Amino acid sequence: MLLMGALCLEKNKQTIDSMNVFPVPDGDTGTNMSMTMQRAVQEIQSVDSDSVEALAQALATGALKGARGNSGVILSQIFRGFAKALKGVETGITAAMLASALTSGTEAAYKAVMKPKEGTMLTVARLISEHVSKVVASGCKNAATVVDVMLESGEAALKKTPELLPVLKEAGVLDSGGMGLLTIYRGFKLALDGEEPGEDFAALFAKKTEIEDTNRDIIAGETEDIVFGYCTEFFVVHLNKNATESEIEKFRDKLMKIGDSVVVVNDDDIIKVHVHSNDPGRVLQCAMRLGEIDRIKIENMREQNRAIKQQLKSSEKELGVVAVSAGDGIDEVLKSLGADVIIPGGQTMNPSVDVILSAVKKANARNVIVLPNNPNIIMAADSAAQTADVNVVVVPSRTIVQGITAMISFNPDSDVETNAEAMRESLESVLSGAVTFSVRDTSFEGKKIKENDIIGILEGKIETVSENVSEATEGIVDMMLEKCGSDGIVSLYFGSDTPEADAIELSERLQKKHPSAEFAVQYGGQPLYYYYIAVE
Repeated sequence: MLLMGALCLEKNKQTIDSMNVFPVPDGDTGTNMSMTMQRAVQEIQSVDSDSVEALAQALATGALKGARGNSGVILSQIFRGFAKALKGVETGITAAMLASALTSGTEAAYKAVMKPKEGTMLTVARLISEHVSKVVASGCKNAATVVDVMLESGEAALKKTPELLPVLKEAGVLDSGGMGLLTIYRGFKLALDGEEPGEDFAALFAKKTEIEDTNRDIIAGETEDIVFGYCTEFFVVHLNKNATESEIEKFRDKLMKIGDSVVVVNDDDIIKVHVHSNDPGRVLQCAMRLGEIDRIKIENMREQNRAIKQQLKSSEKELGVVAVSAGDGIDEVLKSLGADVIIPGGQTMNPSVDVILSAVKKANARNVIVLPNNPNIIMAADSAAQTADVNVVVVPSRTIVQGITAMISFNPDSDVETNAEAMRESLESVLSGAVTFSVRDTSFEGKKIKENDIIGILEGKIETVSENVSEATEGIVDMMLEKCGSDGIVSLYFGSDTPEADAIELSERLQKKHPSAEFAVQYGGQPLYYYYIAVE
């Protein structure tokens, strides 16, 4: 059921992305939920047990580690409730257990959100759990029937979301998070009905996400994380007559039972062997049945880990900063202001909890300040802060330019509390603007928007709609200076698709229009957004 739910979500993530209220090209609810679910599946597949409790716990653990964006964090909390309700269950889920899991999941999700809004995936989860509980209380004892009820009540709940959240109604969309949750539950139904997905599950979930690949640097962890402590490499030469393909395959299977990271390559008369195990002597003994062993190398990975960890400990500093960025130019700006670790992501790819935790470790500091620089990353950052091994303080920056302003206030010689307070205060001193394009025809807060229109965003609200990038940007800057004062400082960070000459020409024109203001042009390199704009 879980595998099929994840597969359904993966196959429909783009449709769910397109339901984002904002018609911008970074609508990523479906992508965030799918990547969260895929991380959960990886954890599930590592469980060597058919116990419901073990699988539910792996689901919750994996989802939390991989949680991306608010939708991913909420989904992880729903599954956390599942695990709590299914604790102690070995085989078989009854209708009552499923109802309890849905209720527990809803309660956990509502608790995780500071100010829950109705008309969101929270509403869909709650209405499903309430309806299922009533059906079970009335005497239903068939768990498969409960799944049917989940879908029926979920579809009805999803249709209600525009009535509960006016912004959905105006945009003409249903809640994307609720659609994502219902898509997972549709997968449950497919699995129960025995329908085939038509795809190779293993191939799908073996894929690594770009954000994980770019951030999975080797960081020393606890030695107990190393299951098999000895890296053993050698050659088998002068093979015996019984070293047939079938015997070599049996040898490979044997190694996989006593270790991992197994590589057995048969090249003519030489067999190359690599394996991680806790008994290298046993590995060598097995290999000698095939021939003579040569060029043996055995390394104690636990001891190597301890040495690396001690080295890191000795170089550990008092205070570090981790910042989420979007664009190589923004990366350089944040680094120049003192950020130790940059997490690629931002608008187009929200980093997961475990990616943020990896970045915190890489900062190698006793105290770490995290700048999410996006409202959809704050919850994941907060979750990472709660589970980190060091003191982590999240400064809730909601935009890239807020993050840059916060870094300007950063003083590496001050303590974490003083810095965090100064950085939080600085967030109020800057107005954030952005210019991008619409990905569909829609209506938002009374504005009619067509696909490919250029839209100007001020503090998270669409304020200008134009057919021209320069015109839309000028309109947003005018509004920002009107709010902030005619003598404000304006920074234009131009994106990867914006020619520098265009940015300079626009700045010069705006300078003539607003002679009391001060303008600066900076390469940001961000995708999808023509400009990020800061006015202080």
